Amino acid sequence: MVRLTRIYTRTGDAGDTGLGDGSRVPKDHLRVEAYGTVDEANAALGLCVLAASRDASPTAAEMLPLLRAVQNELFDCGADLCCPIDPAAKAPDQRLRVTPAQTARLEAAIDRFNGPLKPLDSFVLPGGSELAVALHLARTVARRAERRVVTLAAAQPGSTNPETIKYLNRLSDLLFVLARAANQGGPGAQGDVLWVPGSGRPT
Repeated sequence: MVRLTRIYTRTGDAGDTGLGDGSRVPKDHLRVEAYGTVDEANAALGLCVLAASRDASPTAAEMLPLLRAVQNELFDCGADLCCPIDPAAKAPDQRLRVTPAQTARLEAAIDRFNGPLKPLDSFVLPGGSELAVALHLARTVARRAERRVVTLAAAQPGSTNPETIKYLNRLSDLLFVLARAANQGGPGAQGDVLWVPGSGRPT
């Protein structure tokens, strides 16, 4: 159980912060950057939840519980990244870790929402409904979080759970599919907003 009684502690005033294992690192450390960007992705998902709650379509209603579940799992992901794995530990790791089952659930959701969509013959622009735009924004932040974790894993492979990379990769794929679905299923939906190469060039 987490219990927060004070919001400020002054312990980070010198530019360092505590990890979940009690060690302290600079606030711009690769690990802090990784789980901090996961936190950004979670905040972006909060905008998606808000947009979905305002959208009257059945598609948005179907997305809402999924998005809320993913928000919770992203907190799991942040907690995982905050606690480095000890490669030398003799006892089983009891920390909260992202699991293959969580990644598999994202894959199942991708398949469910992608099934009714038409195949694409062009790249998609972040546009359309408010919900679709919010989902595209969250997708780009999730991609950035994935890049940060890849960098961390390359620097500290033994102490970083590789499943966090897989989870974030599938999450960005899911958000892309959900954005497409949002533009298909809402009131007055006009479908995908497609990239037209070179359309802004003078003729």
